[in-house]
Amino acid sequence: MKSDSEIATLGGGCFWCLEAVFEQVVGVESVVSGYSGGHLDSPSYAAVCNGGSGHAEVVRIVFHPLQCSFQQILEVFFAIHDPTTPNRQGNDVGTQYRSVIFCHTDEQQREARAVIAELDSERLWSAPIVTEVLPAARFFAAEPYHQQYFRRNPDQGYCQVVVSPKLAKFRKRFSARLKANQ
Repeated sequence: MKSDSEIATLGGGCFWCLEAVFEQVVGVESVVSGYSGGHLDSPSYAAVCNGGSGHAEVVRIVFHPLQCSFQQILEVFFAIHDPTTPNRQGNDVGTQYRSVIFCHTDEQQREARAVIAELDSERLWSAPIVTEVLPAARFFAAEPYHQQYFRRNPDQGYCQVVVSPKLAKFRKRFSARLKANQ
């Protein structure tokens, strides 16, 4: 990580979806899929999926704030998942799929709460935002086969039905923020 970089840790359903989007955002240096917010010292995918570990599937994003601010990261985050469904994203159900922002600084916490308040006031969704805003918890990288999953498995069923539409939505709405447009 470069000295002028910051970290964002976000959970909004399956980490494959978030990773596929954020690795294409201008200013993002790296995206790692993983787990955070639970009580196990060394969570596995199986332990997280059974819901007993307390961890959420998250992505840890290293970004350059002069190219992409934390607020811009949050704008993308809220555009690509449903922040109004507790412990659920589409057919993915369980606490591991909760909407959560793990804040690494007090400023991130203020910005996250401000963005949520603004979005709630705009009534973009039919229900209020339930995204948790929490202090950063210990992050555990997911198993290697989860990293760059969509890039390596674009024809896999879940990727075709769930990840691809989210990626297309992001590309359409945020075309000016795509790395390909640099």
